Amino acid sequence: MGLGVLEDRVLNHVPGTTRYFDDPSRHQVLLDGTTARQKLKTDNSGPEPIILIPQPSDDPNDPLNWPLWKRDLITFILSMTAIFATALGPVLAAETVPISTTLRSDFTAVALLTGYFLLGVGVAAFFFLPSGRIWGKRHLFIIGTVILILSSVWAGISARDGARLPGKMVAEKHNYYRSVLGARIVQGVGCAPFESLVNAAIGDLYFVHQRGKRMAFTNLAVFGGAFFTPVLAGKISVVIGWWWNFWFIAIFCFVCMVAVVLFCPETAYKRDESLNTDICAPTDVSGNMSYASELSAETTAETESGEAREPSRDAADKEMKRPDGWPTTPNLGAIPPKQSWVQSMALFNGRKTDETFWKLLLRPLPLFFQPAFLWACLIQGTLIGWTVFIGAILGALFLGPPLWWGAEKTGYTYLGAFVGAIVGFIISGTLSDWSAKKMTKMNGGIYEPEFRIVMVIPQLILGAIGLYGIGYASESLFKDEVSYLVPVTFFGFEVAAMVIGAVASSLYIVDAYRDLSIEAFTCMIIFKNIFSFALTWKAFDWIVMAPTVIPLFLGVATVQVAICLTSIPMYMYGKRNRSFFHRHDILKLTGLR
Repeated sequence: MGLGVLEDRVLNHVPGTTRYFDDPSRHQVLLDGTTARQKLKTDNSGPEPIILIPQPSDDPNDPLNWPLWKRDLITFILSMTAIFATALGPVLAAETVPISTTLRSDFTAVALLTGYFLLGVGVAAFFFLPSGRIWGKRHLFIIGTVILILSSVWAGISARDGARLPGKMVAEKHNYYRSVLGARIVQGVGCAPFESLVNAAIGDLYFVHQRGKRMAFTNLAVFGGAFFTPVLAGKISVVIGWWWNFWFIAIFCFVCMVAVVLFCPETAYKRDESLNTDICAPTDVSGNMSYASELSAETTAETESGEAREPSRDAADKEMKRPDGWPTTPNLGAIPPKQSWVQSMALFNGRKTDETFWKLLLRPLPLFFQPAFLWACLIQGTLIGWTVFIGAILGALFLGPPLWWGAEKTGYTYLGAFVGAIVGFIISGTLSDWSAKKMTKMNGGIYEPEFRIVMVIPQLILGAIGLYGIGYASESLFKDEVSYLVPVTFFGFEVAAMVIGAVASSLYIVDAYRDLSIEAFTCMIIFKNIFSFALTWKAFDWIVMAPTVIPLFLGVATVQVAICLTSIPMYMYGKRNRSFFHRHDILKLTGLR
């Protein structure tokens, strides 16, 4: 038992389990006691060598061989674009009264402008999955940005024209409302690649020991950065009109599109499967083979900056013997030349898989029955749903009695949520890699993806404080007994927990099931967006019907605590779960692989 993670009783090596720290000067020892001929590439930039997981190929076009600054630049550009894409979610959070007045719609109809955006994201992610699997991610990032630009211009024009109509032209205003609603759905389609693929790109670009801080940053961008949007949107609404929020996003997305086209090459790479030391396992379950046995590097490659040093071309060209059960290696022949910048800017650079479109399209559906994927959906999706729900309730709190605030002041209340997102980023970014490395050393140098699950502990604490607290604070605010800062502060706690949970679930999925990371993030997006849509549909009705919001939030908080506690069996039995579903592949059983 490795720090509470139960060992598997069938496989000696379970996919996802890797040797993080080891003596790189010696050859790796196979599980049958024999010694492999090859050594592993390591990162020697720190005080002790770290084995690179997965192992990079000898191809200079392999993203794992790119300079670290280049990979970080790609991550930064995609994250900035994701901020503007996901900002479209809460962009109307403080605009309930202006929209209701100018388009003659009730509060529920205004809330559905956000709900249908989320629904568009969830449905589109389902269809973008096979395209990302077959042709990579670059074309989807570019197409998504173009859709965001066009749909935001559309939404702004419809909103402006509807607002300028005389108040008595109710039917015409409803037509403009429907036009804005259609634009919101299309905006969700454009946002989908950034919600589903930016985190998956971290698995393409970085080794296991480099992912923590980067995953925290991308999750801050995807799920946290948007909380600053209502702060600006409220001011913009008052000064020049709420439709200008859409046009500003269109402008910024255009700038981001140029950066994506020029500086973000394809990150998906069809690597030889024997190099994927984190997901490879023998087909023979007797366990007579090590995950680190036959790799392409003849000598240990060292680096001073975190990238792998390329071995000699002769070493890569040598024929290598593999034990039975390892996959074939189609791209271990001659090393291809490095692509030029112009070549790397191609929209497509070849198929990444030979699997059919329709099989890939249906893949996420059976994965909801895999405990690890369901756990990740719950850990990430429910808190995001509660966040959307709380946003709707805060709108009612501050726009109605006793405060009667306008859009500008209501927008400022999201500063608490934005600060919470930053705090969540700091906590997850600090703890994610540190805790993984610390626990790996305590476990004799063997890394288990379940070590990422410990980050649910701060999520549980902060989430419980936020959800239980905001229920009592909201009721007290209704009665004018507390300052508005109290519920805003508790909202910050809840958002911090949301970011930490998103990072924990994303890291666990990428480390344990990297070969299914796109499918996994698609599952998470489908779950959290449909869940959030349902909450926006009923949020205002629940507020109106409930005599007090305290029982409602007590129920929500208790459900969230119960969901976080499922992390205990997931931590203990996660390795056995990985083994079981490696031996009983749910996708093969359903004919989807």
